Amino acid sequence: MKVKVILTAALAVVCAFGAFADDKKPVMDPAMMEAMMKAGAPGDMHKKLDAFAGSWNVKSTFWMMPGADPASMDGTAENHWIMGGRYLEQRFNGNWMGMPFEGIGYTGYDNVKKQYWSTWMDNSTTSMMTSTGTMDGKTFSFTGSMSDPMTGKDSRADSKITITDADHHTMEMWGPGPDGKMFKMMEITYSRKK
Repeated sequence: MKVKVILTAALAVVCAFGAFADDKKPVMDPAMMEAMMKAGAPGDMHKKLDAFAGSWNVKSTFWMMPGADPASMDGTAENHWIMGGRYLEQRFNGNWMGMPFEGIGYTGYDNVKKQYWSTWMDNSTTSMMTSTGTMDGKTFSFTGSMSDPMTGKDSRADSKITITDADHHTMEMWGPGPDGKMFKMMEITYSRKK
């Protein structure tokens, strides 16, 4: 299976670059080259994520069940652009129930699909949460999924990030409760370090 995937990828590369000319330089269809350059260039939609770049003090509040008393965690986040301004990386560090907590996430904009996307991984699980979303004014809205350790299946996760001002933003996340109805399970406030 792995060999088949590698061979398929190699064939796609060969087809993308077309036949080789006599001087051994690859020949590419100009329209294909233009489409690839446009798809790979960071633009205005990427710049809208600039609001999240920087160093942040973070306060997280969690609700394990609807109506339950919240738990909280303080931490820090370092967010910076990677790969020429194409992806915003977040590295989070905190302390949860007396144990170190660390997470890493990426957010970007897919020029081809015309949508924002995000990923999240942390040391409390071995899975990755993935989401796609849109922006409206100062609010980013995402819908995604994450592995549910109770059911062994994917579980829906909706989130919203609201930019308050240049130094503050809030992320809220909702997931299904025991009755299947969505409830607010997390709120994270970010304050820019001065």
